Parts: sequence; structure tokens; C-alpha cells
Amino acid sequence: MQLRDDFVAVSVPATSANLGPGFDSMGLALDLLDDVSVHATTGHTAVVVEGEGAGEVPEGDDNLVVVALRLGLDRAGAPQVGIRMHCTNRIPHGRGLGSSASAAVAGLALARALIGDPEVLTGSEILGIATEMEGHPDNVAPAILGGATVAWSEPVAGSAQERVGALRLDPPAWVAPVVFVPDFELATSRARAVLPERVPHRDAARNASRAALLSAVLAGASVGSHGGTGAAALLTSAPPTSARKVAENDVRHALLMDATEDRLHQEYRRSSMEPSLALVDWLRGAGLAAVISGAGPTVLSLEPVSDDIRADAMRSGWRVHRLPIAPEGVRQTRGRLAGVHL
Repeated sequence: MQLRDDFVAVSVPATSANLGPGFDSMGLALDLLDDVSVHATTGHTAVVVEGEGAGEVPEGDDNLVVVALRLGLDRAGAPQVGIRMHCTNRIPHGRGLGSSASAAVAGLALARALIGDPEVLTGSEILGIATEMEGHPDNVAPAILGGATVAWSEPVAGSAQERVGALRLDPPAWVAPVVFVPDFELATSRARAVLPERVPHRDAARNASRAALLSAVLAGASVGSHGGTGAAALLTSAPPTSARKVAENDVRHALLMDATEDRLHQEYRRSSMEPSLALVDWLRGAGLAAVISGAGPTVLSLEPVSDDIRADAMRSGWRVHRLPIAPEGVRQTRGRLAGVHL
């Protein structure tokens, strides 16, 4: 297989995974983009990085984007080449915003772009390969599809491989993410190391119900009175579990509070990111649907925050950014496949 282009570029969004109860399965694409361009040449690999990770990430063949690009070429049966790569990085590293998944997806999309054939390295193939690299698809899926996603994987009988699937959801406009980014990093391996091998059955059952509710909310389910048409019927025997008094027409926010409750992983991680969990507690106490973003330590609110809350968080050292949901996942911006969706 030959390479049809020698100068290509892609853009890939940040992601937030888990979203509370959707551990290792649910994710959201955020409008914060890394831009990567590649010139295929002869000779050795050279990487220039601007922005996040500049002076810190590898600048040769051990760069994660390059690793993914070369893996993609191998899987497609395409020749290896010398690489001149330029990265403009905006996604913070080690903060729970999917920087490694975005890098893997970017590299695989660049391999597809160099090959220049829309039938090679399709979205499904990139999902599978990137999940192999990451270990789970929660960040990978929204980086490919945009919007909100539910992803899953299962072993293939008689093989060491897994079958990976993902479904895109289109959240309603009132889901308006805000991220609180700290000045410290946390390795995903450290965040996962504190998780127990077993959790109580009642906690798992509670999480399953909350994840199902969150999927319905992110799919845009509207809420009507019992027996209404064109909307989900809502029955509740008690006031919503929100510190905020919620009017009838604001019940969606109360649902989002319930839908983002987690008992599976966040509390177990408190010792590894105490400031982040303290911020989650504070925000939820103020009536905001806040969760740990991915493995942390960034905190995500799925609702707008007031100027007062924003100012208080910034005074405590948090960078606060409103990041709309990215409607697109990775896209090629230069080369013959520019504008062609995966």
C-alpha cells in the first residue's frame, strides 16, 4: 500500500470520561483542540511541540502521536517513513482531559490521512486500535465521534483481541460543561491503583441506575408529566437530591444531579486527589452537577457556574474554563481526505 499524501494535518478534541457513574464507558468531547501536522520525509523523526507539554514530551519516535501513527501504518500494511511533526497542544497533560487518548487518535488519523484512502483505518478500526493503546474506550470514543458517547468492549472468543463499540449521543444545549483545572498533575496509573477489586453490590446497582439515567439525559430525553406524549414521563416520590430548590421547569437540573452521582470510583480516589474531591463536594453542595473528569485531577461541572463560584475557585488556584461540547471528533484539516468524516 502506498502513501498518497506527504503533508497532512488533523485536529482532535479534549475529552472528559466517566462523567460520574459511567466508569470506563461514558465520555464527552470538549471544544479544546490539539492540532497536529505531519510531513512524511526520509531520515529520522523530529517533533516540534508548542503549548502544553512543550519541553516535556518526547520529540522522537517515542512521542505518543508518532507511536500511534507508526502503529496505524503497520496495521494498514503501509510503508514507514521519516516524520517531521508539528504539534500545537492545548489539552493539558496529566489532568484527566484525555490528552493521551487524543494523541493516540491523532496519530492513527494522521496515518489514515497519509494513506489517503477512506476505506483504510476507518473510525471503527481507529476505535479498536486506540482502545488497545489506552486500555479502555471511554476517552477514545468521544475523541473520534464528538458529542457524548457510550462505549464498551468484550473479549473475542479464541483471541487475545477485544471487540469495541461506541454509540454517539447528542446532548441538549442546556448541558454546558465547565472545567476546573488544577496546577498539579495526576498519573492515571496512580488514580487507578487505589481502586478496590470489589465493591458492594448495592453500590454497583446504584451506579447502574445512575449511568442509565445519565445516558437518557445526554441523549436529550425531555421530561413531561406522567402520561404525556413526546417526552419521558417522570415520577418521583421525594424532592430531587439537590441542595438547590428546583422549580418545576428546572427539573432537568435535578435529574442531572441524580444522574452524576457515583459510588464506584470517585470516593476511593479521595486520598490521591483530596483537593479535587473537596471541590466536587463544594460544587455539588452549591447545587451543581460536578464530577471528577476522567482519572482527575480536573473537576467537571455539566452546568454553568455563577461568577461568584468561578471567582472563588480561581482564588483557590483553579483555572476555570467554559468548554462547549465539541460537535465533531477528530477531523483531517489538510490532505486529500480533508473534510471526510471517519
